[in-house]
Amino acid sequence: MPRVILHSDMNSFYASVEIMLNPSLKGKAVAVCGNTEERHGIVLAKSDPAKKCGVKTGMAAWEAERLCRDIIFVPPQYDEYLKYSKAAHEIYKDYTDQIEPYGMDECWLDVTGSERLFGNGEEIADKIRSRIKKELNLTVSIGVSFNKIFAKLASDMKKPDAVTVISEENFRERVWKLPARDLLFVGRATEEKLRKIGIHTIGDIAESDAQVLKSFFGVNGIYLKKYAMGLDDSPVTDMYSSPPIKSVGHGITCVSDLNTNYEVWRVILELSQDIGHRLRKYELKAGGVQLSIRSNDLRFHQFQGMTDIYTQSPSVIASKGMELFKRNYDWDIPVRAVSVRAINLSDKFLCEQLSMFCDGSSLEKIDNRDLCIEKIRAKFGKGAIRNAVLMGDLKMPDDGREKVIMPGNFQ
Repeated sequence: MPRVILHSDMNSFYASVEIMLNPSLKGKAVAVCGNTEERHGIVLAKSDPAKKCGVKTGMAAWEAERLCRDIIFVPPQYDEYLKYSKAAHEIYKDYTDQIEPYGMDECWLDVTGSERLFGNGEEIADKIRSRIKKELNLTVSIGVSFNKIFAKLASDMKKPDAVTVISEENFRERVWKLPARDLLFVGRATEEKLRKIGIHTIGDIAESDAQVLKSFFGVNGIYLKKYAMGLDDSPVTDMYSSPPIKSVGHGITCVSDLNTNYEVWRVILELSQDIGHRLRKYELKAGGVQLSIRSNDLRFHQFQGMTDIYTQSPSVIASKGMELFKRNYDWDIPVRAVSVRAINLSDKFLCEQLSMFCDGSSLEKIDNRDLCIEKIRAKFGKGAIRNAVLMGDLKMPDDGREKVIMPGNFQ
């Protein structure tokens, strides 16, 4: 039996929520933007009139203003976005419990087992679209297909406030003529590599030799061909299931550029506090650290290395992260964003053979200290105790953007 998968995408979500909360903004060029004084403003979302002027997400405020003189900048209200995201999820739950978030404003829904109750996939999608418009005063574009990849593609085809169907019978005519970049997981770098080997459309990917794609992209090349051919069989995660935790990370875009090792160290250490807390919560230890840096020219740098021991300690994780930064980052341009991720995870109760050069008593002291800090914070709040080096301005935002749900991985 073919699956029936929906992909629901809330249109211009941040900007739409702001306009809904402030109707005087309706019909105007609006951009949800970071603090314009602190970081010269980064566009997080834009309304359709702003989009028609050429304003894009990630653009600096001054660039947006140059393209659209009448643009209105509003600060983000993440608590409100979370509230309406959860409200949309409550509507989805009326039709299925197989719901997989892909960011705060997008979800996949498997409604295969719901058709007898609510009609076919297109009818269910239209019911959801109508309810969100009526109950939340927001709009969604919903794609309906037989797999997740094409459902996502369909939701992008017509915006706003629309339902689009890609079926097993028509996907070759509807999908294969589209540019390769429209396929999920084909980013700029992949698109450029595909172009160099004469692949320009999704159909070109589908008709390419699998081994040729593998030679250029590794196993991801095989997946791209599979997706283009409509053979994606990845499941929609049950909303009550807990997928295995493969890494624990935390990242942030700073409110102003980081210009020295000391400034970077403070941000890495602050991010590592949260990572250490979550490792203890999940009863896991990290055997390695991955550090991601985005420089001010939007270039992305990623480094990783293994720790000497498996650890939950924020200070050990941060020290490894800083070691990776110093070893690999050339200070040719300031740093805009930092992300730290604990990798190579293991159960905290797993026995480990320590090196003969490892000071076991020092490790025990570090662990006891971190446990004590955890208990103090649990009782009196996160800010009750902290490293002295983290006092003062860390150049990190405090507007709640860390609450945003980031996309998960396909299984």
